Amino acid sequence: MFNNPKQHILQVSELTKKVRYILESELSVVWLCGEISNFIAASSGHWYLSLKDAKSQVRCAMFKGNNRSVRIKPANGKQVLVKARVSLYEPRGDFQLIIEQMQDAGEGVLQQKYEQLKAQLQAEGLFEQRYKQPIPEYVQTIGVVTSPTGAAVHDILQVLKRRNPGIKVIIYPTLVQGEGSSEQIADAIYTAYERDEVDALIVGRGGGSLEDLWSFNEEVVVRAIFDCDIPIISAVGHEVDTSLSDYVADMRAPTPSAAAELLSKDTSVQRRQIQTMQQRLQLTAQSVVHRYRHRQQQLLQRLSLLSPIAQLRLQQQKSDDLHIRLVNLIKDRQQQRANTQQMLAQRLLFATPARHFALHANHLDDLSARLKSALFNSKDNKQMRLSMLAQNLNLVSPLATIGRGYSISRDQQGQIVRRTDQVNAGDILNVQVEDGHIVTEVKNKISD
Repeated sequence: MFNNPKQHILQVSELTKKVRYILESELSVVWLCGEISNFIAASSGHWYLSLKDAKSQVRCAMFKGNNRSVRIKPANGKQVLVKARVSLYEPRGDFQLIIEQMQDAGEGVLQQKYEQLKAQLQAEGLFEQRYKQPIPEYVQTIGVVTSPTGAAVHDILQVLKRRNPGIKVIIYPTLVQGEGSSEQIADAIYTAYERDEVDALIVGRGGGSLEDLWSFNEEVVVRAIFDCDIPIISAVGHEVDTSLSDYVADMRAPTPSAAAELLSKDTSVQRRQIQTMQQRLQLTAQSVVHRYRHRQQQLLQRLSLLSPIAQLRLQQQKSDDLHIRLVNLIKDRQQQRANTQQMLAQRLLFATPARHFALHANHLDDLSARLKSALFNSKDNKQMRLSMLAQNLNLVSPLATIGRGYSISRDQQGQIVRRTDQVNAGDILNVQVEDGHIVTEVKNKISD
């Protein structure tokens, strides 16, 4: 049985790898609620712990990239809700969870309820953009659905007083947390809708925990906002807080103060806008007046051109023009004839024998002057050439060499001595230098 060649025998690492693959591919992500035990915060930044209930426990790991976003402080005995991936630690073959999110168990239940209701309402289309109403640019009356004693209403009134004290504010008082608060908020929204006395509505409150803000996540409030035809700005909590009211409202503001700023135009801005509009109106009026005046001038010109006096003047102008052209034409013809006569006289003058004689005499004088100049130039060139040849000859002359410090030695027969083997000790030599001759006797000779 153990020698069956068709049966593949697994290595331990192969088995753990296969089990890990099955766990991660089949179970994927799970939500789990349990009590922390054996918590360890490693120096690497990773967390290692176990989650347990009354009957079982499971090992868990949460890496530092994920645990940085955890807002609670984990400790042994604390109930938490985690989102985790099922896995297997292959080196030990231990079944474990890789935690991606962790929160307090109480908030976790609310968060799950929030996600479920959000998915349901989104599927119904309550959050779609096509249902959003535009927020009016200019409002005269603003409604506020909030607690009459909370910080939110105080912040809203302060902003409106600073930016535009002329805006009227109607407060629809309601609880904003606790039992029955969601029904009161919905009733206040419906009341504002039925009275139809405000241009826009702010629904919200100040910051708090998820549990504090939960009233604005209740379905009754969300549907009341969706049903209301008054443009609504949701201003729940701080900028980081997000409620279902924010998704269904026509606009979300990060804070109640920001909602008041969105609905109130700064009076200084309005004054500048009015001034700009006045300037544009003046420019438009000036442009219209200028256009009609220009049109009037064009019509007057056309009318003046069609009058009998204008036609008579036009004919007179044409007659004057023809007369001027005729006079100029006669003058041009006379000038042309005068020019032709002058040209013929000049040609006749140029053709006389005396002029030809004078031209040839001038040419002869010019040739004579050029010949003399050529003779002088040739003489100068030859003299310069002779001087250069004499200089070159002097450079290769033996006398020039002697003048530079050299000498010429000759034996008694007058032969120039060029090598040591031409003389012997006791020979008399005649040495020629620059200014004369030296007679000397050879004492000794040294060959290189």
